[in-house]
Amino acid sequence: MFDRHAGGERVVVVQLDLGSGEFDERLEEIRLLVESAGAEVCGLVTGRRQSPDPATFAGKGKVLEIAAEVSANQAELVVFNHALSPAQERNLERALQCRVVDRTSLILDIFAQRAQSSEGKLQVELAQLDHLATRLVRGWTHLERQKGGIGLRGPGETQLETDRRLLGKRVKVLRERLDRVQRQRKVQRRARSRGDVLGVSLVGYTNAGKSTLFNALTHTGAYAANQLFATLDTTSRRLWIGEAGNIVISDTVGFVRDLPHELVEAFHATLDATAQADLLVHVVDSASPSRERQIAEVNKVLTEIGASQVPQLLVMNKLDLTDLPPAVERDEYGKITQVRLSAKRGDGVPLLREALAEIALENLRSSREQYDKAGTDLSLAT
Repeated sequence: MFDRHAGGERVVVVQLDLGSGEFDERLEEIRLLVESAGAEVCGLVTGRRQSPDPATFAGKGKVLEIAAEVSANQAELVVFNHALSPAQERNLERALQCRVVDRTSLILDIFAQRAQSSEGKLQVELAQLDHLATRLVRGWTHLERQKGGIGLRGPGETQLETDRRLLGKRVKVLRERLDRVQRQRKVQRRARSRGDVLGVSLVGYTNAGKSTLFNALTHTGAYAANQLFATLDTTSRRLWIGEAGNIVISDTVGFVRDLPHELVEAFHATLDATAQADLLVHVVDSASPSRERQIAEVNKVLTEIGASQVPQLLVMNKLDLTDLPPAVERDEYGKITQVRLSAKRGDGVPLLREALAEIALENLRSSREQYDKAGTDLSLAT
């Protein structure tokens, strides 16, 4: 599963089976995360425990096994596909004599690399500082190397002398800036709603094909790649869908299992746009054996950001990998519930445009009925 290839830091991945299931899928996901961070997986250590060891997460015997793997592969970094406490990270680094990062730090690092807009960079820095604040007990010793690398990019390298007071001040400034961004977004949404324009957000598990679908619908060049978190900054475009007129469609950051709370909190200004959308187009990799679990993970994050009540249209993407025909599925009331398509080949994309037009027209009729009813009630009251 873990083939050697050239380039990037040499990483030993550690994953323990704690009884949560889906062990092979978790291994594949951490491999993709490490590669998305630009590193090379050169070794793997697995094992089984009933519960994490309080001191080292893995236990003394397993730490010795990890150390042997690090030495044999001349690895520079150990990545745990788990959340580690600050004390566990510190103890592991002392025992292994190399840097150790957990799943949260790895995802934060990928976000630090991918942020392009000023807003995205603010959100990433806030998430990193929130995460680092819990690790000040380490005394910054892990940041004394100026080489960089996974877990060291972003604010860390320039914050060696930062204490809790200065860090807290910086976090406060970032939150104030993001609050201003959020207020601006709300003004824009109000202006859009006054124009009866349907707001659509593409959501889904990372690498489900959201950006490819966004490009197929809007004929734009949003960055799309076969890697986790290829999209970080939200991109919005107007889309003409015939009789229904224009809608605003947004491509958003993908979700992943155990998405770090720091990221959900920091990206609230962006994710709030998802919560305020009129419709969520939930893009699913229909070829993935984990699609049902991925759908559940996305819905879990949507609940956390207050978007669980927003209507959803399920889009089963990547039909080119399943050989199923494009189709539109409806419930017993005739309401569209699912569209099957291949964003890469374009098969079924016209069906999605028709579905969006139908939903937009229904939304427009509903809005006008509510407006007329409000006007009637006002006339009766006066």
